[in-house]
Amino acid sequence: MSATVLVIYDSREGLVAELARAVCSGVNSVEGVELRARTVDEARPEELIEADGLILGSPNWTGITGKLKEWMDRSGDLWESGELAGKPGGAFTAGWSPHGGLEATLLQLLHLILGHGMVFVGLPWSERMRRSGSYYGATAHASVTNDDREQAHALGRRVAEFAVRLQS
Repeated sequence: MSATVLVIYDSREGLVAELARAVCSGVNSVEGVELRARTVDEARPEELIEADGLILGSPNWTGITGKLKEWMDRSGDLWESGELAGKPGGAFTAGWSPHGGLEATLLQLLHLILGHGMVFVGLPWSERMRRSGSYYGATAHASVTNDDREQAHALGRRVAEFAVRLQS
């Protein structure tokens, strides 16, 4: 039996899309996992139910984009049914300023994941985190560095590993 991890993201200037590629690389590095990567424009709400894990990404606009928030709002019935409860979830974001609200954006994504009863998967402390990322999730600012890519890869891998563990 394989696990499916759904990566849904909104990207405006390309930074989040670049981080998403690294997240997806991390998901793909785990044997027995099927990756489904979608922009918020391509994603369908029923894919949330089919997925065994979820990773959300948004540009930092002092919080998540309205488009991603609206898309997630349409999943409100799943909050009541609990169909996502117990599945692992993670988050990533990118913006132009290191102090422009990256962590606030991650916390808003975390709130959406926890609101569904999902298990949040962050990043454990590492020396790399002095330069990149947050324990809440993967981040980038101004450009996507190799450290940012490695943090995003690690996030994708961790969520995929948790999805596989929970499947067995």
